[in-house]
Amino acid sequence: MVALPAVDIRRAVRRGLEEDLGQGDITTSALFPEPTTARARIIAQQPLVVAGMAAAIQTFLAVDASLKLTPSKRDGSHAKTGDALLRIEGDGRSILMAERVALNFLQHLSGIATLTNRFCHAVHGYPVNIMDTRKTLPGWRSLQKWAVSLGGGTNHRMSLGDGILIKDNHLALMKNKKTAVLTACRMAQAVASKDKPVIVEVESLSEVRDALHGKADIILLDNMTPARVKQAVKLIGGRALVEVSGGITLKNVRAMAAAGPDRISIGTLTHSAPAATLSLVLEPHRQDRSRKVKRKT
Repeated sequence: MVALPAVDIRRAVRRGLEEDLGQGDITTSALFPEPTTARARIIAQQPLVVAGMAAAIQTFLAVDASLKLTPSKRDGSHAKTGDALLRIEGDGRSILMAERVALNFLQHLSGIATLTNRFCHAVHGYPVNIMDTRKTLPGWRSLQKWAVSLGGGTNHRMSLGDGILIKDNHLALMKNKKTAVLTACRMAQAVASKDKPVIVEVESLSEVRDALHGKADIILLDNMTPARVKQAVKLIGGRALVEVSGGITLKNVRAMAAAGPDRISIGTLTHSAPAATLSLVLEPHRQDRSRKVKRKT
């Protein structure tokens, strides 16, 4: 079960509504000065993995706690084109005011979960984890990584404090470029705790050898071809976990998985996932006022 980032969802909902409703909804107020009973359905316009339902529900209830919400799909469930994800009944004005923020959560996060799920399916059969990165929207990291998990992916570092990851720009600041990988790994291992792995990014087989001599826990092969990854995996020989990253697409991810890495990290999952296509269909809801008519005998 994927943990719900409840605190971060509440914060995001509050900020989203402040942004959209901070000065009121003057269109809805102008057209509907009195309560108007309505009902709405949020409908999937494509196959998708649902993510953001919890945030959408909180958005509607934050605007109007009297709204009746009936979810048909939960976070992490699959939906087909035409499926209703959520039904809402109550004051149509409240539905209109919450609509955009609620849909933003559902469309963005479902897009991430759906794309992640496609990558996971693409490598089915290989013992490899599809992972995200820290390439997330400021303030949305926990929500975006939650969506990755709902899609079947694995979360990489949540923050800079979750592990030591020596990247190219760290190495660029080392005094001796020729021994930068080896020196950086040894320095990192000298201070690393057991639960904080040392990861080093390398770009060549010679740097792989230096990473092995420096006792790196995870060797990240950056922008290598599947053929070169296969060579590196053979060279590493199980002495460290192997991660690949850089230029990973749905077209080449299976070839990368076949090369033998343990992990494939993909920035696209969070920084470029297309929003899922959803629609909110709203209509007046008139109560049934029919009364039984007594027949004359």
